Amino acid sequence: MPSLTQFFARIFRAFRHRDFRLMWIGACVSTIGTFVQQFAQSWLVYDLTKDAFYLGLDLFLGQLPIMLFSLFGGVFADRMDRRRMLLASQYIQMVCAFLLAALFVTHSVQVWHILALSFLVGVGQSFGGPAYSALLPSLVGPEDLSNAIAMNSIQFNLARIIGPTIGGLAYTSLGPMWCFTLNGLSFLAVIASLFMIKVTYIPAKTTESVLDSMKEGIRFIRCSSGMSALVVLAFCATLFGSSIGNFLPVFVSTIFHKGPSVYTLLLVCSGAGSVAGALWAAAVEKMTRQGRISILILILLGLAISGFSLSRWLPLSCVLLFVIGMTLMASASFMLSLAQLFTTDAMRGRVMSIYSLAFRAGIPLGALAIGKLIPIFGVTRSLTGAGIVLVVVALYFLTIDREIAFHPTASRQS
Repeated sequence: MPSLTQFFARIFRAFRHRDFRLMWIGACVSTIGTFVQQFAQSWLVYDLTKDAFYLGLDLFLGQLPIMLFSLFGGVFADRMDRRRMLLASQYIQMVCAFLLAALFVTHSVQVWHILALSFLVGVGQSFGGPAYSALLPSLVGPEDLSNAIAMNSIQFNLARIIGPTIGGLAYTSLGPMWCFTLNGLSFLAVIASLFMIKVTYIPAKTTESVLDSMKEGIRFIRCSSGMSALVVLAFCATLFGSSIGNFLPVFVSTIFHKGPSVYTLLLVCSGAGSVAGALWAAAVEKMTRQGRISILILILLGLAISGFSLSRWLPLSCVLLFVIGMTLMASASFMLSLAQLFTTDAMRGRVMSIYSLAFRAGIPLGALAIGKLIPIFGVTRSLTGAGIVLVVVALYFLTIDREIAFHPTASRQS
């Protein structure tokens, strides 16, 4: 079947590049470990506190360093050896995972331990993230960059399916300590891949101060048509669109009155939808008005979030979570491709750190805000409202501020 062969060749075309394959495999193993720990950590936090606010606080503290330090990470990614920055990031996260396992096995773990370690993991990610974003274009050819971005989304969301499944089995049969230990061991895979790839990037020498370099990146975004609006849209998408996954333990406990098995089911449904969305983005070679399509997908995402929040029937909730995962990942892949297209190699570390900051800052801020609203209005009203606001924001960018929806560059293949 030549057509089927060509279809799969188009989807996985970034794998033609050896270094990308190595990084993809290492990152996939490591991300699976991250989701194994995330499963146990979220359930452990809620079990220790019985308070949804601490779920949001845990996520907030994990993302806070990214908001504080990722702009500096972007500057250093344009000035330093990006592989060494990534290795340092992996070492920090690995040590934190093993430390949490040690705290649990000695029966001394407390909520503040988990919160503090989440912050330290975020510190590592705040420098590793910009370095990886800047390194990615050097792993593939320019014609395969958009596909490589989608492939990264696929590995992330495969991990979202495999990780919680392994995490649920390990949590119920072996205990949380093994979830944390497995995550620590998983970092060895990405560390090995970093030693195996060939990095040709040589940072340019400069006498410019870190602050001036950072300001230059901000000026580039402000002066680039479409980039400013894209940054704002990315922030709003995660602020209102990504919080639902953080409060699934609340839905499982208070709405469906179930335990970890149903929590695992919902996570798998969300992850499967995300894989479907990433496959869609990977299969697309040419798309006209990519920005407009991203906004339309965000409207569907907001409607699905509101529908899930109102649902009391588990099968319908599973379907809606699949749609949420698919639309969130597809829109994120398309917008990230546009962001890479709008920037230049010399500015990539700084520009992508600012874009990533906006995209990721919405996650903890949304989680913290909704975590405070849930005790007041309830989980259903709080998440339904978030979905409605996302629809309103997307409609604004579609009908009023149309810079992204009808930007001429957004009509070309990224």
